[in-house]
Amino acid sequence: MPSVLTLQSLPLFPLGTVLFPGGMLPLRIFEVRYLDMIGRCHKAGAPFGVVSLTRGSEVQLPGGTEAFANVGTLATISEFETPRPGLMMIQARGSQRFRITSRDRLKHGLWVADVERVPPDMAVPIPSDLKGTALALGKLIESLQQKTATPAQVPIQGPWNLDDCGWVANRWCELLPLPAQLKQRLMELDNPLVRLELVSDVLTRTGIA
Repeated sequence: MPSVLTLQSLPLFPLGTVLFPGGMLPLRIFEVRYLDMIGRCHKAGAPFGVVSLTRGSEVQLPGGTEAFANVGTLATISEFETPRPGLMMIQARGSQRFRITSRDRLKHGLWVADVERVPPDMAVPIPSDLKGTALALGKLIESLQQKTATPAQVPIQGPWNLDDCGWVANRWCELLPLPAQLKQRLMELDNPLVRLELVSDVLTRTGIA
């Protein structure tokens, strides 16, 4: 019997972004390879894997090649719409990170992989010297709530965990205009305190916090 920490033939969605655990991901889907995959995941209530592209395009091109990171994040569909045939609009939420152990590209271009789940971040309280980073995020969330028409449009969804290093670091990583390669390295870090310290350094250098 396979371990509960592994998933076999997980469908992958390579993107030019990085999905963090607890993060929200809106997607507009029109490629045949993903319409079928997302439809099946939605029907079964099953996750798919989001991986960050290191080479290639989100949209499949004739003769194009795709390469992506070995660590990604499971995504579960929270909202699903089909405005017209051949188009899906979904909202997905990141859950657990995973590490790819083997991958295979199917004939129609869809990637599937066998993966091992990466243990979730340990709950680490915000140390006193990083409280300002958490407070600044709280103020930003309040500002975003005031500027958006509906709560669903806020890019950060509750529950808020402003006293947790991993949660605060992840939300800042999503909001900051960092290169995808840097976001990927931060997402892969096993120590949430180190991740928050690195994010705090970026905020200090840019004058945000």
